[in-house]
Amino acid sequence: MRQLLMTVMLLLTVALIFINVAGGEEGTKARMRDSGEGMAGAIARISP
Repeated sequence: MRQLLMTVMLLLTVALIFINVAGGEEGTKARMRDSGEGMAGAIARISP
């Protein structure tokens, strides 16, 4: 029983850390989106 409780608590901790790091306005997802938009703009400005 104790081992099951420890496993569940560890999984919840990992999930909460992931949500806090990846989500939000300054999270990894937002930074990736902003970076992608910047790259798309740079590519669009290239003259052939």
